[in-house]
Amino acid sequence: MSDVNSINRVILLGHLGRKPELRVLPGGERSVGRFSLATKERWTSARSNEPGERTEWHKIVVWGKQAEFCEKYLDKGRQVLVEGRLQTRSWNDKDGNKRSTTEVVAQNIIIVGSRREGPTDSGPYPDKAPQDFPADEETPAGGEGDDVPF
Repeated sequence: MSDVNSINRVILLGHLGRKPELRVLPGGERSVGRFSLATKERWTSARSNEPGERTEWHKIVVWGKQAEFCEKYLDKGRQVLVEGRLQTRSWNDKDGNKRSTTEVVAQNIIIVGSRREGPTDSGPYPDKAPQDFPADEETPAGGEGDDVPF
């Protein structure tokens, strides 16, 4: 029985931390892409009147024709709007340790803003490094359903 009072929806507006990576699943029937997206939060402290800032990195997974679109048209630093749903998956790494990750499975991706100078652009947050997807040794072996196989 499904809960009709339940929503899993994410909307992010941010900048790509790197060029999307595209893989084609075995059999060549379906493509999957992934990239990191940075969003920035800014505030001013009420007590000290000092500005504050935090960058949050999001793992984005995109499937099919949209994955191919992303790989072709998106570059590091490009601003995009991502709509999708949160998905958490877990697996055991090669050492038997339980690992998990939470990703945004994108359903819509809209390019926002103008095209940047090129791939040498350091992006909007040159002093920050994205918390990228788990290293290859941590990825699940032979995923099921919509698990990302890399």
